[in-house]
Amino acid sequence: MGWFYGFKLHLIVNHQGGIVAAKITPANVHDTKPVKDMVVSSMDKLYANKGYISKALASELLERGVTIVNNVRNNMKAKAL
Repeated sequence: MGWFYGFKLHLIVNHQGGIVAAKITPANVHDTKPVKDMVVSSMDKLYANKGYISKALASELLERGVTIVNNVRNNMKAKAL
């Protein structure tokens, strides 16, 4: 292993491809951390990749009225949508 310096770009886009929210974080920050600040209450569903799987994030967003939809990892059981 070694040291890695870099950053991650987190984007939320609407159905037309327009950028709704953007945030840049250091590479050592977990993917679920910036989502809480980026979500707008007018969103109904948020589609994300496997890096954003978190029960804590899903429950917090659900309290705000936003449903997060993402696929499961290879070692997880399939969930009903």
